[in-house]
Order: sequence, then structure tokens, then C-alpha cells
Amino acid sequence: MQNESVQAPEIVTFGETMALLMPTSGKGLEYSSQLDSLFGGAESNVAIGAARLGARVGWFGRLGKDPLGRMILKRIRGEGVDVSRAELTAEAPTGLMMREVLMGKTSVYYYRKNSAASRMTPEHLDEAYIAQAKILHVTGITPALSESCKQTAIEAIRLARKHGVKVSFDPNLRLKLWSIEEARGVLLELAKEADYFLPGLDELKLLYQTEDWDTIVTKLRELPGISIVKGGEDETYVVDKESITAVPYFKAEQVVDTVGAGDGFCAGFLVGLVKGYDYAKAVRIGNLVGSLIVQAEGDWEGAPTWEQVEAVLNNVKHVER
Repeated sequence: MQNESVQAPEIVTFGETMALLMPTSGKGLEYSSQLDSLFGGAESNVAIGAARLGARVGWFGRLGKDPLGRMILKRIRGEGVDVSRAELTAEAPTGLMMREVLMGKTSVYYYRKNSAASRMTPEHLDEAYIAQAKILHVTGITPALSESCKQTAIEAIRLARKHGVKVSFDPNLRLKLWSIEEARGVLLELAKEADYFLPGLDELKLLYQTEDWDTIVTKLRELPGISIVKGGEDETYVVDKESITAVPYFKAEQVVDTVGAGDGFCAGFLVGLVKGYDYAKAVRIGNLVGSLIVQAEGDWEGAPTWEQVEAVLNNVKHVER
């Protein structure tokens, strides 16, 4: 049972988190004798990123009651994220992914079918836990996992809206999980329920079946919420009913691993909103966090603290010794 003296999370998110194995060297998986044991998941990446920035964050999901599940739960908790609603189950194993980077191209191999995460149902939701948050963050990966996960995502959003909790939705289109035809209807319906819709430009081209920016903007303006479009030409776009605001990227000094950049952006943006920033300033924080994450290996390991973010914003020079 959660300690009632602990302050309630401001941001709550949920979904699939998997163990991640990566070669310790530049070799491919096939030829590597040593692998790093890590983990990743869009929602837990966001949760850890937001917690490092100083927000109160809760993440829940289902993991196998196995060494990988216990490792993941301990490490998310160790990052200051509330995991009191997460569950270890003996019904099914923790999902696994393996990743390699060869000739500059990243390949990911998933072992997630019938995992504990894919068996989440609406009954696993804690209405009171969602109700006390300021923002519920959902991604399009959850509804792609199974029919029960889709219903869970729909119900979580319904509960958030019932209690006046803002809904953040990142479509996170994953064509290894479902076809664009299957995804399109589900993701666009969920976008209609979001206060903050956080798609990538490439995702929008697939979802709206057009390359034309003006057509995309027209479609976005039909949604009730505000849209934050990632992946523009060196800019992120804030699209509302009357205007489009372009917020420039922060240039990364070196790109080590691009996985997790979008999740880092979401974390920075949501924390900016929690701090009371306007959309453009919150996007600026998101852009900065995304640029810092790609400079480290792993899905979330490069997520900065708020002190580090302020140092970049204020151009504070690093003192080595």
C-alpha cells in the first residue's frame, strides 16, 4: 500500500517495459560474447526522464516475476519513480529486446509475444491513482500490444478525462507491432482524446496519408487539443487553432544513440508544463532534453537533471577539475 504521506505523482504513465541486451563492443549480436543488461520502454523512459528533471512521477505496468522483471522494477524505483502500482506476475515472462548498431544502422529484435505487459487489462488500472495526477501520458505502443492493452489505454484516458486530468498522447507508431492500416484508426481516435498530441512529422504523413504540410496542419486543427510536431526541419512545431510556432532544436555535439530521443522530448515538455511554462518554452526544454539523450548510449541513461538543463540554458561552463 502506498504511503499516504508521500506526495502524489504529478505525471502518471504506464505501459510495456522490456529488458534490453546490447553488445558491449561494436560487434553485432551474432559475434559478440558479452552483452550489457539494460532495459527500456517508451513510458518508463519518459517517467525516468521527468523524475530526473525533478517532477513527481508514477509508472505502472506488468512485468514477469523473474530476474529481468525484478531488475527493471528496482531500477525504475531507484530513479525516483513511484512504482507502487506496478505488478510482478507469475502468469507470463518479462518481454525482451536485443539491439545492435552496425554500419550506423540500428536493428532491434523483439521477444515480447504473450509477455506480462501484453496481458494488461482495464481491471489493472487504479482510478484513484490516475485521478490525483496533473497529466496522464499514454503512447500508441500500448494499444498495439493486444486487444486487452488497447482497452486498457482507452479506459485509462476515459478515467483521466472523467477526473479532469490532462491527457498527453505520443502515437509512437511501431510498424513491427501492427500495420499502418490497423494503427491508423486507433491512433487517430486516441488523438481526439488528447489535450497534448505529440506526433512525429513522419508519423503524421503515414497517419494522414499525405506529404503536404498544409493538409497535415488542417487535420491537426480539427483535433480538440494542441499538437506538438517533432521531427521538423531543425525545429519542433506548436500547432494550435490560430498559429504555428517553430521552436529550434539544440544541436547535439555528438550523436551516440538516437533511441529514446522522442521520449526524452516528451519528458522535458511535460515537466515544462508542470512547471507552468507556456507551450513554446516547454517545447524548448523538450528539445534540449532530446539533444542530450542522443549523446549517451541507452534508452534513458543520458537523461539530464534539471541542474544540467539549467546549465545549458544559462551557458554555464563545465569545470573539469
